[in-house]
Amino acid sequence: MANSYAEIRKKIAALQKEADSALAREVAGVVERIQVAIAHYGLTPEQLFGKTARNRNKERVAKVQVQKKQGSIAYGDGQGNTWGGWGKRPTWLREALAAGKNLEDFQLTAPATKPATRKKAQKRRPSSVLYSDGAGRSWTGRGPQPRWLKEAIAQGKTLEEMRS
Repeated sequence: MANSYAEIRKKIAALQKEADSALAREVAGVVERIQVAIAHYGLTPEQLFGKTARNRNKERVAKVQVQKKQGSIAYGDGQGNTWGGWGKRPTWLREALAAGKNLEDFQLTAPATKPATRKKAQKRRPSSVLYSDGAGRSWTGRGPQPRWLKEAIAQGKTLEEMRS
């Protein structure tokens, strides 16, 4: 008689449970022996694992951060804490400012300024305003006449009187 699918699944679960407990016992024994050896010989993680990828990455990130800071450090407290002036203010600076100090007290370099840019020389056009009312409204003579001009003409003024 063949076992049903449900019976086989139960057996698999029981065997898996037994395998997990056997593995846990073996791992516990191995870890205990390793701990004894580490304590006896005073081993360090670097001796056991060398420079791990994680340590190498931390060193690389620290190196990049130092390179970024060089020349871009704008604020410092003289105790090794620095801030480049961009991004969120660090805790040491926020606490100092809350204690009543000024940001200028921590300034190490002159504030960064953008270099002056030369504007392209633009040709000056002569004033194209031909008509104005003296109150700031004007018309170039091109396109339809504005309402203010039409009203002025309706009141008896001439275009020559309105000429700038």
